[in-house]
Amino acid sequence: MRQAIIKYNSIKSGILTESDDGEYVFTYDEDYIANHQGLFITFDMPVRQRPYISKRLFSFFDGLIPEGWLLNIASESWKINKNDRMGLLLACCQNAIGAVSVHPFKENQNG
Repeated sequence: MRQAIIKYNSIKSGILTESDDGEYVFTYDEDYIANHQGLFITFDMPVRQRPYISKRLFSFFDGLIPEGWLLNIASESWKINKNDRMGLLLACCQNAIGAVSVHPFKENQNG
């Protein structure tokens, strides 16, 4: 299982999880739900208590991953298969353009 902290404008908004069987789950953070109801990360995923679940990486997160020659550089530099979308997301999207960033999850991390 791999996890990422998702931040919106540097505020922890939730956790993205890839299970060992390849299922993806995005859950908004409870504090984020309470204090930032209108700041959803994408129109397709409004702020809510119930987690979002998908068999494929959510299109919004997949769209954060570099494409073309930049994807080639990232894949070769970090030795990550181009089909390992979660691995690329974790490696490449801490300083993504826009409000949303993706950070590796570490135990006992308070975001």
